[in-house]
Amino acid sequence: MSDERRTDASVQRVREQSFEDYYRNHRERMLRALALTLGDPDLAAEATDEAMVRTYQHWRKVRRYANPPGWTYRVGLNWARSRLRKSKREEPGDIPEVARFDTVTSDPKLVEQIVRLPLPARTVVVMRYYLQWSNTEIADALDVPVGTVKSRLHRALGDLRQRLEERR
Repeated sequence: MSDERRTDASVQRVREQSFEDYYRNHRERMLRALALTLGDPDLAAEATDEAMVRTYQHWRKVRRYANPPGWTYRVGLNWARSRLRKSKREEPGDIPEVARFDTVTSDPKLVEQIVRLPLPARTVVVMRYYLQWSNTEIADALDVPVGTVKSRLHRALGDLRQRLEERR
């Protein structure tokens, strides 16, 4: 099944869900993705909760979006970035416990290097390979052109490849 048809089917399922079902189906994955993106499991938990509250508040509208989980992810990420700016903590923290035991990212060396990527690069890597979103879904979630997603992903993967080769 093509990415586009898979996306259409998953969006249709979300549109038919109650918020409670959406929360149950997406919260844990959102938390893990934000923990890996932010490098701080506590901040990720707060950001996920805040994003879910805002999703609940606007559920009638959000459920009709092209990518409701993308909207929720972006809200969580933006909230966390705002908190980081306010606290002036721009550097990622230690490898998050949430991500350390995740089956998709079970290689600790890979997780360590992902967490060290700059936030924009880390974000697209997590969305593409952890959430398994298409470039179009990522662009929609981040409100950037698809070309920006592709270039960030290309640079991030090159950077990861180089860092991992240096560690051998």
